[in-house]
Amino acid sequence: MMEADEVFATRRSVRAFTQHPVAPSLVREILERAARAPSGSNLQPWKVYALTGQARDALVRRVRERMVELPHGETPEYPIHPPGLTEPYRSRYARSAKRAFDTLGIRRDDALARQRHLARNWDFFGAPVGLIFTIDRQMGPGQWMDLGMYLQNLMLLARTHGLDTCAQEAWALWPTLVYDCLGIPAQEMLVCGMALGHADPAAPINGLVSERVPFDEYARVLETL
Repeated sequence: MMEADEVFATRRSVRAFTQHPVAPSLVREILERAARAPSGSNLQPWKVYALTGQARDALVRRVRERMVELPHGETPEYPIHPPGLTEPYRSRYARSAKRAFDTLGIRRDDALARQRHLARNWDFFGAPVGLIFTIDRQMGPGQWMDLGMYLQNLMLLARTHGLDTCAQEAWALWPTLVYDCLGIPAQEMLVCGMALGHADPAAPINGLVSERVPFDEYARVLETL
């Protein structure tokens, strides 16, 4: 088991996985232990659909077939990014995308290659376990925050077992297809997906570590007012 510092330091978004399987019992253990996440008024609003084997492959296949008509997906039920994104967030987003495409050797004007990279989200980047997360439609920002803390717990717990993850808002681009394929009740809203498995150490994209802004850009320590 990793020390806590190593778990936090090595948690990253992995975008290429091996086919090495993850035991169903371990997937269940991680999902259950993650539920100790904080939850306002103990509502525990998260819902999880864990897909392995034939179930995972069936969802991936359905998306691949649908992409013939809708290469960029359906319309998500919430804005993945705020409209009119301002600075410094717009520059951070642009730089992150550029670093990823540069690592992959994809030119700015190569729209087809960029689309192929986006589509890898919908194969869970080759991971053997795909997770889909929903939330009850009556829930508000506080409960979305609870779901976010559940996701973070899950990703950190995965690291303690030597596993890697990639949280994927890209799955929000296929709400109708996912609802139909997984039989998700109408009261639930698709929030995101997540890939879970063993990182491919030979994949160049996995050598990319996203930047973090300096402490003083996002935090103030106040001793007096």
